[in-house]
Amino acid sequence: MPSCLGLYIENNLIKYAKVSKEKDVKKVETYGVKFYTKLEDGIKQIIDETYSYKIPICINLTKETYNYFDMFALLKKTDLEKAIKTEFDSFCTDKGFNSNALEGRYAVVEKLNDKERLKVIYISTNKIELNKKVQMFEEYNLTNVVPLPIAITTLLDEEETSKENSIIVNIEEKTTLTTIINRKIYNVKVLDEGSEKFLSNINLKENSYSKAYEMCKETTIYTSEGRELGNIETGYLEDIMPTLYSIVGQVQKTLNENMEKISKIYISGTAALINNIDLYFQEYLEGIKCEILKPNFIKKSPNINIKDYIEVNSAISLGLMGLGEGLNEMNFKAKSFRNTIKSLLTAEIVPNKNKKINNKVTKNKKSINFKINNDLKMPLDSTEKILLNVLATLIIMFVVFSGFSTMLKKQFEKKISETEATITSTKQEIQMIEQDSSNIKQQKDIYTSYIEELSKTTQIAEEKNKVKGAIPGLLNQLMNIIPKGVQIKSIENLNGGKVEILVQSKQYEQIAFFIGSIKTDVILTEVISTSGQKNNDIITVKIEGVLP
Repeated sequence: MPSCLGLYIENNLIKYAKVSKEKDVKKVETYGVKFYTKLEDGIKQIIDETYSYKIPICINLTKETYNYFDMFALLKKTDLEKAIKTEFDSFCTDKGFNSNALEGRYAVVEKLNDKERLKVIYISTNKIELNKKVQMFEEYNLTNVVPLPIAITTLLDEEETSKENSIIVNIEEKTTLTTIINRKIYNVKVLDEGSEKFLSNINLKENSYSKAYEMCKETTIYTSEGRELGNIETGYLEDIMPTLYSIVGQVQKTLNENMEKISKIYISGTAALINNIDLYFQEYLEGIKCEILKPNFIKKSPNINIKDYIEVNSAISLGLMGLGEGLNEMNFKAKSFRNTIKSLLTAEIVPNKNKKINNKVTKNKKSINFKINNDLKMPLDSTEKILLNVLATLIIMFVVFSGFSTMLKKQFEKKISETEATITSTKQEIQMIEQDSSNIKQQKDIYTSYIEELSKTTQIAEEKNKVKGAIPGLLNQLMNIIPKGVQIKSIENLNGGKVEILVQSKQYEQIAFFIGSIKTDVILTEVISTSGQKNNDIITVKIEGVLP
């Protein structure tokens, strides 16, 4: 039964799942979460525990970017590939990127509003960063490096996706929104907000990342119809809720941008372990069904804790990609020459049935010589031919490499000589520059004192103009967004356009909503808030920000 070890790697933790497949039957053999201080040690421990020394390994791509191009649908495959490469090269030129330093893969879908055009989803990543990750697995059988937003779609039930369009909200270290329309991946959006933000905040309180992770799993969100939050629960929700609120806002924005109706939202990742998170999404995304994403092949049973599988959704999806599920062209791991040779040399050797093999052992030297000479006259079998071809290839490569090495050595020696001459000339010019620099410095010191005095005067004038009338204008904006039940106790204009607002409410969600609105509408920038103090059922929070 073929198996694959899926490893989802992020800062501080690795989620792993060893997945096997026999025809259409899929099974998760072992799974878990490993916290680490050194990534290489964490990988080795997982491979030792799962005994995955030789089986294929699939890991997630990191720091990838997603770009979208429009193409004509009638282009031939070769012409389409050239056109996509041209578009990406043009994009890199406009952005000042080196396209040769990037590794790319793409997928093509029909445009919804124009059947004669195609939408190209182009995924790229830095080759150096990719190679660093691949080198960590040199001792193991790494076969796939794939983007997680693409892999996560392998967990969906094909029957359900054929009936309705959906979005997978995978809240891991970073949050990704994968939009599936007409059973095809149509768009991928990567958000800066994710579990890393609130886990880091909880870690500051608990002084343990693993404990912060467990606390997150034990946290419960209560909707507006539920009971009020207790003191213990508020301690972690105030770290979690701002991030979730921002993610819900981005999901709502994505829903509004889609021309096709989205019927369902699937929630996955670390945040999916927070109790009632699906109800929280359901409350804000009215009319859209929200549920936790479960692997389609895991059947509900009293003996199975489905939440344990949901916890490692990302790793399971990567394991399925390693077994050939999903978009295979999204694999960023190129098959190396070393792996090709290894597979050839470890191939099963099948004896040639036409040979007459003498199994009798004799001490007679003449009989041994006769047997050797007879074997040499026999034709080569397929395995011997492969080994000879490999040996010939290695010899040719060695000769070519030696020639290149000699040529490069001569070029290096020539360049070193030219460099030494340039260095001598440069030193002489530097001495002349230092003399001029000394004279310029004397004049600079005089002008610097004048500039400083002028800058101070200008800064004072600008500060007065900036803050003039700022508070009345700010009050007008705040009145338009303040939720019912939130009171503004005071507003103070600090130095440098900085504003301090003191608010009170009986419910923390109302204050969190108010803070989120200030950020979303850009009423203030660089917004921060205190954790809040509760006194006689009144929660007081201090909000600081800078006038835009």
